[in-house]
Amino acid sequence: MVEAGGIDLLNLLLVLTLAWIFGLIVERLGYPALMGELFAGIVFGPAVFGLLHGSEAIDVFAELGVFLLMIYVGMEVDLHDLFELGPQALMVAFGGFVVPFGLGYLAGGFIGATMEQSLFIGIAMAATSLATKSRILVDLGILDTRIAGVLLGGALLSDVGVMVVFAGIMGFIETGDVTIVDLGLVAGKALLFFAAALVVGDRFLPYIWEGLQTWMERHEFVDKTSAFTVALVVALVFAFFAALVDLHMIIGGFIAGLFLRQAQLDPDIYNHMYDVMYDLAMGFFAPIFFVSVAFELTLSVFTQRLDLLVLILIIAFVGKIVGSWLFALPTKLSSKEGLVIGLGMNGRGTVEIVIVSIALSAGVIGQELFSVLVFTAIFTTVLVPPTVKWGIDWLARADELVFTEGPTFEAESEAGDA
Repeated sequence: MVEAGGIDLLNLLLVLTLAWIFGLIVERLGYPALMGELFAGIVFGPAVFGLLHGSEAIDVFAELGVFLLMIYVGMEVDLHDLFELGPQALMVAFGGFVVPFGLGYLAGGFIGATMEQSLFIGIAMAATSLATKSRILVDLGILDTRIAGVLLGGALLSDVGVMVVFAGIMGFIETGDVTIVDLGLVAGKALLFFAAALVVGDRFLPYIWEGLQTWMERHEFVDKTSAFTVALVVALVFAFFAALVDLHMIIGGFIAGLFLRQAQLDPDIYNHMYDVMYDLAMGFFAPIFFVSVAFELTLSVFTQRLDLLVLILIIAFVGKIVGSWLFALPTKLSSKEGLVIGLGMNGRGTVEIVIVSIALSAGVIGQELFSVLVFTAIFTTVLVPPTVKWGIDWLARADELVFTEGPTFEAESEAGDA
């Protein structure tokens, strides 16, 4: 038993060490750390060298990592910003979601996938990465441009939309039925949960936080650690109620993160809570998740199913770029601005990888399709920085880079890939 425990600890140590090393390397190259963590899992995991392997402890840490990661992703989204977004961001988000989702679903039927598998292909194609765009816009110094506001706004709306549709898909899979009545019940439960969470979180939770903070101060034991513990309890409560209506726990974590940001907390306490959540998620648990995700990847798709990988990649690129561009045309944005925004929306990231991992663990998709979708997320994310930079230079040369009075959104320069 001691020897086995020592092996598990050594495996965990290697997972974290290699994730940290390769995460730092790819960040220096201008890419999110998760790219390096996935690379470490591929090269040193079962696919190549076999130095790293899965274990019960790794699985537990990875699942906790997903939950904390989705709380953090939720804390990156400001609900009030969502309500104040202009028509450009709404149109871009809608086009960047509907077109790739539809193409992905049709592609699933073309390759003979089941309805459930086709739905997951569609949602994977519709996903985008908010934090990747934030980091790129910060690095390029263009937060005060019109396309920056639209791009970040579209990504915000897209992230929320993906989670809502994912909730409905998971509810549909839980029922296993395809009748109109059952589909209506699934959609109704998902919408009811989001509506109830919105009312409780936006209208009542701030007052609950304020009352709790006052009570803790009165009894002289308010501190940053206690506030963080309460935040985790709130997240678990949302996760519990999400499970009650047959939604995945990460939906509850995401919703809790949304409303933790709205809480009327002392700034020092909230900033501490945010920093600790970031450190726990991005510094410890999430790297374990992304490394372990790579344990399930198979490199045989490059030799045996290269045709499927190429097809999905084409759909991913065309669906996201063309969808965002087409729906930007009726707005005040120029055609060139719409195309550059489409290039920025193209990168997938954390949310897609989490979703397809859940689909794999639920037995909805197999290892082959899972590998194709994860590699698609990797390839599209890799191409975002150079293509967006090219697009910005193109707009500047054409004198179509429109500046605003100030940054529409405050992007986190050290954000993880959301």
